[in-house]
Amino acid sequence: MSFKKGLIALAALAGAGWSAGAFAAQPEPWQTGFQPAASAVMEAVRDFYDLLFVIIVAIAAFVLALLVYVMVRFNAKRNPVPSKTSHNTFLEMAWTAIPVVILVVIAIPSFRLLYFQKTVSEAEMEMTVKVIGYQWYWSYEYPDHGDIAFDSFIVEEEDLEPGQLRLLEVDNRVVLPVDTNIRLLVTAEDVLHSWAVPAFGIKIDAVPGRLNETWVRIEREGVYYGQCSELCGVRHGYMPVAVEAVSKDAFASWVERAKVEFARAGGPDTAVGLARVDRVD
Repeated sequence: MSFKKGLIALAALAGAGWSAGAFAAQPEPWQTGFQPAASAVMEAVRDFYDLLFVIIVAIAAFVLALLVYVMVRFNAKRNPVPSKTSHNTFLEMAWTAIPVVILVVIAIPSFRLLYFQKTVSEAEMEMTVKVIGYQWYWSYEYPDHGDIAFDSFIVEEEDLEPGQLRLLEVDNRVVLPVDTNIRLLVTAEDVLHSWAVPAFGIKIDAVPGRLNETWVRIEREGVYYGQCSELCGVRHGYMPVAVEAVSKDAFASWVERAKVEFARAGGPDTAVGLARVDRVD
């Protein structure tokens, strides 16, 4: 970005009231847990994960304790004459019933989470964004905002600017407003792809000839990174996702600029253009 463009972008950012609390949700060195949640769906995913973690640790601890007890109590030295017991009704009922109870405890919140991830009523949707996977980049369309459409390519390592992330930064970020129910329609033009943004709790396949649908409501401003999560070819690792969540006022300003730079001449049936527009930042 040139110095002049940088000043223009800085002025637009200041005018849009960019939040001082904005952050970047991205992988961190030695990270073992989830990225900070930025949507209610991801919060629900984390809650379900915490429940599963407790259950798994409890099962592992019980099995370990049982193994240790058996090794100590029933080794050949302490128990030279092994038991001839071949049937125990209570134990057989217990090791059948207890796993069933555990599965029910897991299943109920699991089904609730799946329903929450997939279901939002038509009346609650406020805007739609179409995501199209290509080998090897993403294209985005905003049908509710004057047929804005653009391609999003990875920024190659030699072109990275200070502060940009290797393998995650793109030339055109997806710009979305916060506190808005957004429908995402996901498809592909060539092979299977998968659009994934961990902070949103989204990982949805992009299938040629099919529209998959999900939704997101971003709760705070920031930049959120993801990647294609389906093996789609030799450059599978080079088609990242970068979403910039801004205030509704900043989004409205971006839409007015994007309508000029990204509008498709000839209507929605024409090919997506390769025009570029300055990001909100």
